[in-house]
Parts: sequence; C-alpha cells; structure tokens
Amino acid sequence: MKKNIITILLCLASASTWANQPNILLILADDLGYHDVGFQGSEHIKTPHLDWLAENGVRFSDAHVSASVCSPSRAGMMTGRYQQRFGHEGNCPPRPFGMDTQERTLGQALQDCGYRTALFGKWHLGDETQHYPTARGFNEFWGLREGSRTYWFDAAHAHDKPGDPHNIEHNGKQVEFKGHLTDRLTDQALKFIEADSDKPFFAFLSYTAPHGPLQSKPEDMEALGSDDNYAGLVYGMDRNIGRVFQSLEKTGQLDNTVIWFLSDNGGTVKQSSNAPLGGMKGYKFEGGHRVPFVLYWKGKVQAGQVYEPMVSALDIYPTSVAAAGGSLEQPRPLDGKNLLPYINGKDLSIPHEKLYWRKLDCAALRDGPWKLIRVDDYGLALYNLDDDLAETKDLVKTMPEKVQKLNTLLENWEADKIEPPYDEGVFWRLERHYYHTERFKTGKNPDMNNTTMNKLRKKAKQQER
Repeated sequence: MKKNIITILLCLASASTWANQPNILLILADDLGYHDVGFQGSEHIKTPHLDWLAENGVRFSDAHVSASVCSPSRAGMMTGRYQQRFGHEGNCPPRPFGMDTQERTLGQALQDCGYRTALFGKWHLGDETQHYPTARGFNEFWGLREGSRTYWFDAAHAHDKPGDPHNIEHNGKQVEFKGHLTDRLTDQALKFIEADSDKPFFAFLSYTAPHGPLQSKPEDMEALGSDDNYAGLVYGMDRNIGRVFQSLEKTGQLDNTVIWFLSDNGGTVKQSSNAPLGGMKGYKFEGGHRVPFVLYWKGKVQAGQVYEPMVSALDIYPTSVAAAGGSLEQPRPLDGKNLLPYINGKDLSIPHEKLYWRKLDCAALRDGPWKLIRVDDYGLALYNLDDDLAETKDLVKTMPEKVQKLNTLLENWEADKIEPPYDEGVFWRLERHYYHTERFKTGKNPDMNNTTMNKLRKKAKQQER
C-alpha cells in the first residue's frame, strides 16, 4: 500500500489533476501481416479507419515486438521489459506458469496514476488465478485467458465447455455471446469508454482477429467483394475500430486519447502478407517481429509523420506512463523508452541503436541495418537490411569480423537474462530449426506443407523415445 501511495503522489506531482490526463487506448491485432492494412500498402484489404489513424498520427516504419509469437510478445509489451529477464520465452505457458507476478504491468502502473483500466479480448499471460487480468492491473476483464478460439459461441465446442481457458469470461465468470466475437469485444469496450466517470481510462482492446480459425462475418467478405476469410477478419476488425473512434468522438474524448495500434507479431497463414519482409510468425526474420505500428495523440504528435529509427513495443509502457504524468523510476528497470521526446524532436538521438530477440533455441540482434540470427545446433547468419530487407543473402562467410562483433554483443546481452522455466517440446524445436536453416540456405520461405510437418513430427517422436 505504501508503494502505491508513493507512486500516486509521483503521478500527481507531474499531472495537477486526473482530469488533465489523457485516456489511453491500446489496440492490438493478432497475427496481422505486415502488409495487410492500407497504410502499409495493401490494396486487397480495405482498412479506412486504421488508415485515418496513420494519417493523423505517427507511423513507425521500423517497429518491432519483442517476440515473434503471441505470449512472450505480450509479456514484453505489458511490462516494458525484455521478457527474457523473467523467463517468459516460450509460447503458451503451461500451468502453473504465467507472467511473473513480481513484474509490474502497464495496467498496474496506470491504476497507480488514477486510471480505471480494462482488458477486452485475448490475455495469454497465464491461466492461474494469480495471473488473471483482474489481479494484474485491470479493473475489468471481458475476454479469454488463452491464445485463440472460434469467433462464434458454440456450447458443443471445446472452447465453450465450462472451465476451458478459451471460454469468454467476464471477471471470472463464463459468458455466452451472440454474433461475431470481434463485434462483441468492441461492444464491451464501448460500454467502458462511454461510462460516466471522472477518471481517465486505459482500455486494452486485444482482438483475436485475424488469428485463426479463419471465420469472418459473411457481410465483411461481401463488403470487400472477396471470399478470403482472412481479409474479412482484418476488414471486420477495422470496421469495429471505426466504431471505437466514433464513440470517442461522440463523447468528446477523441482529442484527449492516446491511441496505439500494432500487431503482436507477423502474419502466419498463407492468405497473409509480410511483404517486403522475409519470414513470418514464429521466426527471427523481420517478417516475424517487425509490425505495423501507429501512435495517435492529437496536438501532441505530428500528424502524418513517418518515424524511421527503430522502436519497440517495449516503448508502449514508458511512453504511456509518461503521457499519464507518472514516474518511470521503478525497482526493475525498463528496457523500453519514452518515445515522445524523440518523435517531437526534443531528443535528437534515437530510442534504440540495438534490439534483441531470443526464444529458447533461436536468438537474433539488430544493430542498425545489421541483423544477426543464431540457431542452436547450426550456427549464425548475417544480413544487411539496407541492401537486403527481405533477408535473402546470408553474409556470414564473407564478413567474419562483423559476425564475431555482433555475436559478442548478443552474448553480452544474454549475460543477465535467466533460463526459461518451461520449453515448447521437441517438435517445435525441430520445426524452428528446419525453417531457419532452410531459409538461410535458399533465401526463400520454406514450404511448411503437411508432408514436411509430418516428417518433423515423426522425427520428434523418435527423439522423445
């Protein structure tokens, strides 16, 4: 209690009254392809509301999440710290594991600054009671504990069986819902945004779209003139984001709301596109962790600005807390940076000269245009993204000194990180090894077809014996 009182006093020292604090809205897509919104160049998928956000906010052209899969990516974003600091490397943490409860979340930080907080949608940071969103910084939760689920309620489906972590819950109680899940998540967010309150809000709108299963509304595909369910899911998400913007405008809150939009990692299904990047969800190529990323705050950031230096989803925590008038001093240091001085020209340096990634047996480093990827039981690959953004030409044999220098940087970064307490199993290790090494050799995304996957499963079973 003493710690919370001190934090609130620090917030009030920077913000004379809660009424002057901006609302904060964090919108997260799930498995969205880098190219699959209009402001990233898509002509196939129409996203007029996200395009409006990019036109009126700051678009980050070299933006990254801290992992190329869902759960560790969210752990980094929610804490502003590399998740390797607290062992959250693997995806889908099995019970009893979840995000370290000693880590301070963005929700908790903003609660301490006087915000009312809510999460609508996917959590994926632990299934146990101590990991539940209402114990981790959110006054309200309407969504699912686990990674993904069907978009329609079906009492006969496993996801909607009592006790399944894919249930839709409202503060711990299972909910039956009608219609499409993307619509219902937005409905709940609108109720929260429009509630009568003297406090500012922090709303985390964590859509499951366009993550599989690919079940879009027929009306959304019809509006696109397409039979592509993936495109329909993206379009439906954008349509619902437009509803949120309309609500903010109707209630007079749009001008005083910080809005973030990004994806938790790159696209994965064949219908998605990460062009012009190489790779996809789950791997250390740019297509796995480089994402569409926008910040809107009317009058506080330059509309239509394209910010080119590297930024990270780790930066959402410190930037949001700074916007709320809070202190960034805390016992466990942040790896993210407050982006506001950089994008507004008050700090002429860059937020991150280097960024790092590691998930179990694979790791990577960005140092400016240089990209080093390391795969256990194989070795290293090197790319110059200025010349080869798609990572097609491995330079490891022609630039040994650069490889050695970057590998030393990566090892130094790992020195104070902890060993992850859980793994993902032999099959996923073999799958990652195959994908990375094949792409190192050919410069192309390997075809992870049923034949290939079945061979890897057979090999995994042999190794498990």
